Amino acid sequence: MNDPAQNTTVSQMAVQAKAAALQLARLTSDLKDRALQSMAEAIETNRNAILEANRKDLEYAQKENVPAALISRLALDETKVKGMAQGILSVARLPDPAGRLQSVMEMDRGLILYRVTCPIGVIGAIFESRPDAVPQISSLCLKSGNAVILKGGAEAQNSNKVLVSLLREAIGKVPGVPQDAVQMIETRAEVAEMLRQEEYINLLVPRGSNAFVKYIQENSKIPVLGHSEGICHGYIDQGADIGKAVALALDAKTQYPAACNAMETLLVHQDIAPDILPLLAKKLFEKNVELVGCERTRQLVPEIEQAREEDWDTEYTDLKLSIKIVSGLEEAVRHINAHGSGHTDMIVTENKERAERFLNEVDSASVMWNASTRFADGFRYGLGAEIGISANKTHARGPVGLEGLVIYKYKLIGSGQTVAEYSGKNAREFTHKPLGPSV
Repeated sequence: MNDPAQNTTVSQMAVQAKAAALQLARLTSDLKDRALQSMAEAIETNRNAILEANRKDLEYAQKENVPAALISRLALDETKVKGMAQGILSVARLPDPAGRLQSVMEMDRGLILYRVTCPIGVIGAIFESRPDAVPQISSLCLKSGNAVILKGGAEAQNSNKVLVSLLREAIGKVPGVPQDAVQMIETRAEVAEMLRQEEYINLLVPRGSNAFVKYIQENSKIPVLGHSEGICHGYIDQGADIGKAVALALDAKTQYPAACNAMETLLVHQDIAPDILPLLAKKLFEKNVELVGCERTRQLVPEIEQAREEDWDTEYTDLKLSIKIVSGLEEAVRHINAHGSGHTDMIVTENKERAERFLNEVDSASVMWNASTRFADGFRYGLGAEIGISANKTHARGPVGLEGLVIYKYKLIGSGQTVAEYSGKNAREFTHKPLGPSV
């Protein structure tokens, strides 16, 4: 890795990444998969070195009073490290998203237009806390033919350094695959420099707070893909099965509260609230969940603290939940669209008509019916892994896996045609005849 103290380092990395991306775009699927297998082996065989580096990071995080939610994401164990290697192998087993024929059209006889998927180019990925994001993002980018420049949080610096070093060494063992497919920067100053590399970096993927993502968007000309906050909702409809609703609410909140797809606000229909809220609150309290609620909620469960207005717009990533009683589906949808982050929201009901209205009217990347918000994940969606979760409405949305890391190009094959032949009084007509696969 280059010396991060030099201001030219990031621009040099960007140039190297661009060259690596052009080389990656030419590689066969077999060669990319061999590199991924080498990366997985490097993680598996160097488990102790990774855990030792992570131990240093945890000591630093505790000394710096890093929030518990971030420490939870930071901590590694043998199972998680093994999962990193397995995650890389799962990406290797997926079909190559680049070079796929999307459509074929005959514009005229002997003039054929093809649309084919291709890599985006160079990805700048900025994230915090989670060292397992390093192999996830690196494997997805390499498989899709993209080079990546990584920037992790300071609290995970030792873990990230070891992981990137291992991955680069593993890539270097496969002839023809450029080591500069994976690079890493370390400082905030380097992030600022990276944001100015629009000539070489094609897409930024920030994973962090709302303020952080907005900062990235406002300080770079490079397109940004990502989500800021995961303010996810659950709505328990009057037609819900109470046992099912309790189980889903507990899973969505407590299975892993630090995740961005954990439920932060629970909306409950006024007709079912008296039957379910006392029972659900008791079970949430047993799991040490701090509850805040609207006045109507507190009338049913007096132990619940009063919710503030800002609670409806807060991502806790911790054992805390806001609860609000609503008059019905319309109010629930209105609340979610006003206060949600467009990430993931669920409805619990046995009423198909209201469920379908919820799925159609809630403006989020993932919407669930009788399923926990925690399912909104690249691995669980069968994407192998994810580079991030996008709340955008362009290019890619929701968990972004391999398909979100390719774009397409048009290939026009002619036999000497000129535009002049198709212009003027005696112009030839286009046939525009579909010949092959369509998207």
